[in-house]
Amino acid sequence: MPRRFVVPTVAPAPPEALTVPEVMYALRLSRSKVYDLFRSKQLESFTAGRARRVPVAAVRQYMQDRLEEAA
Repeated sequence: MPRRFVVPTVAPAPPEALTVPEVMYALRLSRSKVYDLFRSKQLESFTAGRARRVPVAAVRQYMQDRLEEAA
């Protein structure tokens, strides 16, 4: 009898935290600029083992702060 594969009907939840390359892509910034933002406390992040992660809310807050500065 052939095996049947079940296709999930619910899309996976979006990630709550992004990797540095994902932040670089989202903000269209270089790796060094992203790490500068971490050092200057303009963008919040945390480490999980050796991996650095950025909460999605922190990226949104960073963008909101830049928009308010530009206004």
